[in-house]
Amino acid sequence: MAETDAEQEARQAKRKRIRRIKLLIFVVPLFSITILLGLCIFLGIRLHMVKKELRDMRAAIEATTVIDQTDSADNTNDADTDTEPALYTVSEVDEFKQTGNAEEAVSEEDSSVRKVYLTFDDGPSSNTNRILDILADYDVKATFFVVGKEEEEYQALYNRIVEEGHTLAMHSYSHKYNEIYQSVESFSTDLSKLQEFLYDTTGVWCRYCRFPGGSSNTVSRVDMHELIDYLEDQDMSYFDWNISSGDAASAYISSADIIRNCTVNLRDYDEAIILMHDASNKNSTVEALPGLIETIQAMEDTKILPITDDTERIHHISND
Repeated sequence: MAETDAEQEARQAKRKRIRRIKLLIFVVPLFSITILLGLCIFLGIRLHMVKKELRDMRAAIEATTVIDQTDSADNTNDADTDTEPALYTVSEVDEFKQTGNAEEAVSEEDSSVRKVYLTFDDGPSSNTNRILDILADYDVKATFFVVGKEEEEYQALYNRIVEEGHTLAMHSYSHKYNEIYQSVESFSTDLSKLQEFLYDTTGVWCRYCRFPGGSSNTVSRVDMHELIDYLEDQDMSYFDWNISSGDAASAYISSADIIRNCTVNLRDYDEAIILMHDASNKNSTVEALPGLIETIQAMEDTKILPITDDTERIHHISND
């Protein structure tokens, strides 16, 4: 029996309603999910901004507290004055070339002063200029254990470090632990490449270095004593650290925590080498630097210096 025109129209209308219902079933949830996702992103960004504001406020408050505590403690405690002699020295010309500031080297002869060395590993980076600007504002010299970066934008940073009187030192060219620590030969090849690169770039023949991970690292496949012997044969000195800022452990460490880590045990040392990092993701280190410098400068008989031949060698493992 043939369908009438009315029945066909009714069937088509029904099909259209079914298609619309299916479309709504798909579109409405998708639209709702999109709205919720956008809201989550907005709230996430807002939460991050609020957390940053709170961290900055906390850092400012705690940095002020640390300075006040330092002033109080310095009135009741005297600094120890025992220091170890340098392992060896070079000519005054070489020393000036390393530090860019002969007057700083002379000041190290005063054994009654606590000496603090701010050291930065892994640079140069997008934060290097910020660090150098802060050091210049406070008239402070530091030490940069750099890696090899041949891109044009980094050439000026190596030279600025030297021109502004900081100590340019070596960390490694590649900073690839699995390659550097394969053998004495691979270590020496990497370090020599960095030494020659820095000389070609700045005119400074660097003799100070820091092992990636420190001399006590557990990654090296070669006995670290063999690498230490190699450095001595090449008339190079290596420096570990006795105070860590903690900025290597986490990218989210607050500037207040960095200041606290660097200063809580500072009075225990006549010569303190502080480990920090110059990297693009270490903004907290840059933010902590002014408060850290002010805290150290507030201590009696304490001076911030760059590493020179007169600096006590801080070693994590014995040379024996």
